[in-house]
Amino acid sequence: MPPYKEQGIVLRSIKLGEADKIVSILTQGSGKVRGVAKGIRKTTSRFGGRLEPFTHVNLMLYRGRGALDTITQAEIIAPHRNIRDDLSLFAAGETMLEAVDKVSEEHERNVRLALLLLSGLRALDAKPADPAAVTESFLLKLLSLSGFHPALTACAVCGSPDVRLWSAGLGGAVCPACADHDAAAVSPDVLALLAHLATAELSHAGLVLEVDERTRRRSRSLLFGFVEYHLERRMKSVPMLVRTAL
Repeated sequence: MPPYKEQGIVLRSIKLGEADKIVSILTQGSGKVRGVAKGIRKTTSRFGGRLEPFTHVNLMLYRGRGALDTITQAEIIAPHRNIRDDLSLFAAGETMLEAVDKVSEEHERNVRLALLLLSGLRALDAKPADPAAVTESFLLKLLSLSGFHPALTACAVCGSPDVRLWSAGLGGAVCPACADHDAAAVSPDVLALLAHLATAELSHAGLVLEVDERTRRRSRSLLFGFVEYHLERRMKSVPMLVRTAL
């Protein structure tokens, strides 16, 4: 098979054998690609640190006969080094990478998802005051791309503006008449904050928000619960993000 070129963002890597790694990369043209980087763990490796998570790279690959391709070349476009050097930025970025890894399909092209992730990492690399808010805004946009955007201003079931409760199973904010037994009370301030993060530019979402700590924590809890419900998976990176958040 002839080699092919791609551009993408490294999501994660796992060790393979004594010297190799399997690297997962979200590419713009080919969706998520898993490729073997041979000899990458050797000190003499030609890859060096070019295939670390968060890195935006140009690649040369060979299509594999099975599930894995082979990475033969990698050149850094943007290292996003600031994210790796700060714990709060790292925690925020790791949540982005994990969420994207869970929703993306191998070799299924999704340019909007790739561009959203690139925008999110660029926003974090600029060292925002509130990295967690950037990630929360990113997750709301990711939910929209995936068809799971939560209702925030009207009942998810009937469209009534009288929303006082929250149900992940029903789609977000709901009115008392439509609420199920799992619905929990939600304040207008929490819904307003989530609506703000949903529409804010990622480059602006990290500004310090003028909201009280209780509202901030409640909105984060509802959002993360909603994400895990609709992705049908636990987010391993979320506890670290919560510990490092403002």
